[in-house]
Amino acid sequence: MGRGGKRGTFSGHGSKGQKARSGVHPGADFRGGDTPLWKLFPKRRGANKKTPIKHRFFQLRAVKAATLNLEKIERYFADGETVSLETLKAKNLVKNYVKTVKVLGRGQLKKVVKFAPEIQFSKLVTDAIKK
Repeated sequence: MGRGGKRGTFSGHGSKGQKARSGVHPGADFRGGDTPLWKLFPKRRGANKKTPIKHRFFQLRAVKAATLNLEKIERYFADGETVSLETLKAKNLVKNYVKTVKVLGRGQLKKVVKFAPEIQFSKLVTDAIKK
């Protein structure tokens, strides 16, 4: 028959349809006929034919606060040391892009350390500090 291969007439592509045609497949961004991903985002203000502003634009939202347990503070900080965003980054306890840190209540803090005002606390930690 001159086809070659061992899969028969349709070569595993079925008889008809978009995926059976030669050379053309839907792209990786094809969502089965749904609205394309880029159309889900709103047009930017001032975007028209004449401006270089992107018509549709989405932005990453603010990063959530990094979490840190009391046991880590107990292990890595000495008595009288200040726990701030800079010291946490210097000791590689949080990533460099982190903007806020929240202290959670796992473990016990026996040392006396100072906390910078930008550090947030969970309810469990605030109750433990008040006692």
